[in-house]
Amino acid sequence: MALKRYKADADTTIVNAFQPDMVTRGTGANTGEADVLETFSIYARQTAGTSTTSGSSELSRILIKFPISDISTDRTNSVIPASGSVSFYLRMHNAQHSKTVPRDFKLIVSAISQSWQEGVGLDLEQYRDITKGNIGTNWMSASNTAAWTKPGGDYLTASGDVVYTQSFTTGLEDLEIDISDIVENWITGSDGSKYDNYGLGVFLSSSYEAYTGSNAPQGSNLSGATTSYYTKRFFARGSQYFFKRPVIEARWNDSVADQRGDFYYSSSLAPAADNLNTIYLYNYVRGILRNIPDIGTGSILVSLYSGSADNSAPSGSKLTLYDSKNNITGGYVSTGIYSASMGITAAATPLTTLYDVWHSGSTQYSTGSVLPKTLSGGKTVAKPTYYLKITNLKNKYRSNEVARFNLFCRNKYWSPTVYTVANASVPTTTILSASYRVYRVLDAYNALPYGTGSDLHTVLSYDVSGNYFDFDMSLLEPGYAYAFKFAFYDAELQAWTEQNETFKFRVEDYEY
Repeated sequence: MALKRYKADADTTIVNAFQPDMVTRGTGANTGEADVLETFSIYARQTAGTSTTSGSSELSRILIKFPISDISTDRTNSVIPASGSVSFYLRMHNAQHSKTVPRDFKLIVSAISQSWQEGVGLDLEQYRDITKGNIGTNWMSASNTAAWTKPGGDYLTASGDVVYTQSFTTGLEDLEIDISDIVENWITGSDGSKYDNYGLGVFLSSSYEAYTGSNAPQGSNLSGATTSYYTKRFFARGSQYFFKRPVIEARWNDSVADQRGDFYYSSSLAPAADNLNTIYLYNYVRGILRNIPDIGTGSILVSLYSGSADNSAPSGSKLTLYDSKNNITGGYVSTGIYSASMGITAAATPLTTLYDVWHSGSTQYSTGSVLPKTLSGGKTVAKPTYYLKITNLKNKYRSNEVARFNLFCRNKYWSPTVYTVANASVPTTTILSASYRVYRVLDAYNALPYGTGSDLHTVLSYDVSGNYFDFDMSLLEPGYAYAFKFAFYDAELQAWTEQNETFKFRVEDYEY
């Protein structure tokens, strides 16, 4: 599974907006248990008055924190990859409301520089959930024992600090920003000369914060906007909507492209890269992947042989590969998995079976086989239509289950001979670029969209048996029916084409 979500473990909104009397500011308000989060800037509702009302600006900022220790533990346990091989995205979902929604603005996402308390406030209208020394942060204080250095929160916004922005055109967009740098800094922590996890601040950039009073909050300036941006809301961690809660989403490409079942002889019809075939060795010991003790995470050698008279075992000397070598150096992929890339030119009478022997020189570890194919030019433009089936799909799954799905695929208009039908199983067609998505059947909500961008986190793997993928059911809300859809990449059209078939299943609480 190449995607994991980490839900926020604290969030709140802090404001310096006026309460309904338009005299008292709600700087002591806290909304730590509200089901929405809010950021805004209001200009010139009050232009004069007492010291408590001086200055026209009214601002709101979002504070949010995530369990980075869980991410660090998952990395230690190899659940997620090492730094550089995974991307972390902050995802916050737009909350529809009856108020005015601002347009054409930009939000800042910046790391918070000190600890703060979530609090238990709920009031986003009257600002009457006042902390005043009780547990919870507000515009003036980070906690009931510590004040902010500057009102509105303390953030890492100095030169060299990582600050992110996202522009909003209609104001109804979700927030989705790659915050990998900040997450990696949090994982490293202050002990590694980075910084500790105190969460993120989300607020309007200085150009849109209409601040004209004294004591400007950090990140704003005295020449802010002279118009209002009221109000942008997101769902909070307490929302009843499972898929709308704010998360950090880890994405990476863990697909395996094992070409043992799609192995081709080198050909002048193909470019050099396509004349290489990558095959894998999976070292299972009592059903568990284990590193080969003498190899560990190092290199391993692979040689190809022709078969014996009855093609039941390797025979003769090592075959010469396309680069005049007879040993290929393979490498470590992950625990118990090794791979090697090779090419070989067909003889005048091509061998129908090749045997790959994995060894360290003096010690042989494993022997496999491949059935190589020969490229040939076509005379027509072929646009295949496929028939799909998940061969091991169940009716329902537990919400704490990670399941592997095997996708059978063949040309829909495959026309076997009578001999083929009587003597062989139906061959599967390997799709080299395939992706999946998941939607909720009840309302067609796209619970997990296609990950076909730079991260390729929903791309299917393949091996000699065809395409497959792993899916973590905890990504889905229990008690509903869902469905898989698949898209294949068309290299000529340079586009993904969604296939017709739909595969439905249900997710239940793990107690079932």
